[in-house]
Amino acid sequence: MNIDNAKSQMRKGMLEYCIMLLLRHRAAYASDIIARLKEAELIVVEGTLYPLLTRLKKDGLLCYEWQESKQGPPRKYYALTADGEATLSELDKAWQEIAHTVGVLKDARQDANSQPNQ
Repeated sequence: MNIDNAKSQMRKGMLEYCIMLLLRHRAAYASDIIARLKEAELIVVEGTLYPLLTRLKKDGLLCYEWQESKQGPPRKYYALTADGEATLSELDKAWQEIAHTVGVLKDARQDANSQPNQ
């Protein structure tokens, strides 16, 4: 098994969810999203982020608004739509189920390792 490939696939699978989590409480522009993901140790480049933001907008989960910037041109701020909020709620449930399943399996492995051989 290629561990780097497996880790990459895991990150790809949760990237949309992480972006929506960031936008749950406040709108943000792409560079801010990248910086906040980096702070959380999830490295994403613009070439990955922009197509994802476009797809989420096309799916009706995000909207955007242009805002003037003190430095440079106006910035496009992304925010969750009502459908995005509903989808995020479902993703929260799915994440909890996945985390629970992984936790159960890890605990089962630890229990099996601590059992004496019969």
